[in-house]
Amino acid sequence: MLSKLKAITVLAAASATISVSAVAATYIDVRVAPPPPRYEVVPAARPGYVWAPGYWDWTGRRHVWVNGHWERARHGYVYHQPRWEQHGNRWRYHSGSWARGDKDRDGIPNAYDNHPSNPRRP
Repeated sequence: MLSKLKAITVLAAASATISVSAVAATYIDVRVAPPPPRYEVVPAARPGYVWAPGYWDWTGRRHVWVNGHWERARHGYVYHQPRWEQHGNRWRYHSGSWARGDKDRDGIPNAYDNHPSNPRRP
């Protein structure tokens, strides 16, 4: 009976570790700077979609260009496009993601909204 309890405890601890790592931020550090962004023609706006511009991805050995694409809009969320940031002599890639960011649901992200909590804003 005691061995079953130990096994369940170990399994629960392993499950908790897996779930914590699954929600961790996604980034990659490399020593090779990404090439300059490519020019893309942005298509006309599509209702209910957000344009995600192209970016340089890392394959493990080199950078490869990923073309821009449409992402289905998520009400109350803001899309953060993939980006590269320099940290000393390394480059850190942050993958694209959705984040909560429109408290009053007026279509203006909180970072640009002077009154982000005003649901009766004109």
